[in-house]
Amino acid sequence: MRAALTTADKTMIVTDVPDPVPLEGQLLVRTLACGICGSDLHALQDPDAFMETTRRSGGNPHDPREGLVFGHEFAGEIVGYGPGTERKLPIGAAVCGPPIGLGPQGSGIIGYTPAYPGGYGEYMILNEGLTLPVPDGLDPRTAAITEPFGVGARAVVRSGIAPGAVAVVLGLGPIGLGVVAALKARGHGHVIAVDFSPKRRALAEGLGADEVLDPAVASPYDRWADLGVPTGTVDHIAAELLGLDVREAVVFECVGVPGMLARVIEGAPAGSTIMLVGVCMQPDQIEPGVAVSKELTIRGTFGALPAEYGATLTDIAEGRIDAASIITGTVGLDGIADAFTELSDPERHAKILVVP
Repeated sequence: MRAALTTADKTMIVTDVPDPVPLEGQLLVRTLACGICGSDLHALQDPDAFMETTRRSGGNPHDPREGLVFGHEFAGEIVGYGPGTERKLPIGAAVCGPPIGLGPQGSGIIGYTPAYPGGYGEYMILNEGLTLPVPDGLDPRTAAITEPFGVGARAVVRSGIAPGAVAVVLGLGPIGLGVVAALKARGHGHVIAVDFSPKRRALAEGLGADEVLDPAVASPYDRWADLGVPTGTVDHIAAELLGLDVREAVVFECVGVPGMLARVIEGAPAGSTIMLVGVCMQPDQIEPGVAVSKELTIRGTFGALPAEYGATLTDIAEGRIDAASIITGTVGLDGIADAFTELSDPERHAKILVVP
């Protein structure tokens, strides 16, 4: 099959690679569409940091410079069955699913594991038990980007955000937009979406954000008093002692660059939760005493579980999340390299789909 294969010089070439072969419990699918994820850009541009972060997190990383077929936001069409499959979905059915590779080859993330080539190739193998049919009436190209919206959904679930709490979403790339969409699909408000890019602020507004801010013009941390969120630890404790309703806040950090966490700790109100959604792969420096004194909760989140992926697919199919609104371009395999470059400009693109 033709595929975009990563190379030793941190680029990709389109070449012929062996067709993947489905084994016990697996399906062979022809790729219909695959979203380009920021994680792919990071893995290609800084493979050492990518592998070190994965290793120290307990994973078994594979070096992108040794040849991987990226692509973990996908939809495909069933073209064959491996042995031992139930075959509940027919040949020709459009499918999608979480990028979890499972089978006799072992386990791994689809697109980052040699045994499980991703959607930057013409064919993929998927575990039958994790494969979901694309709902009737939903464009498979839209279904392909269920994954980043599912990541946003898991971040919201793990935050434990209470009804009526204020949510601040910092960084409106596809994952940040997914957080905004998940919050609004579940009826949360007030949601403040923050980004320097006018285009991405407009996308967040279209997904339901109650307020959008340009951090070059106004700080999201100046809004707490207006929104009824106590900022100081003493004020927060006093309100609890007096039996007053305390409006909580959750800050979703979706930027993932050094220095962001320190700024969030400084600006977050006492008793709030900070969700680390953006993946920072460089060392950072914070002042733990500030987080301690404010009684902040700092939590990480990663990927999406199958149930969260499925619930997000339903939200998209039933119109609670307008996933198609963030698709800003489509390329073939030969256009992936240029698309990686173009994605660095937030005014041009949010999500580019690869159609092999």
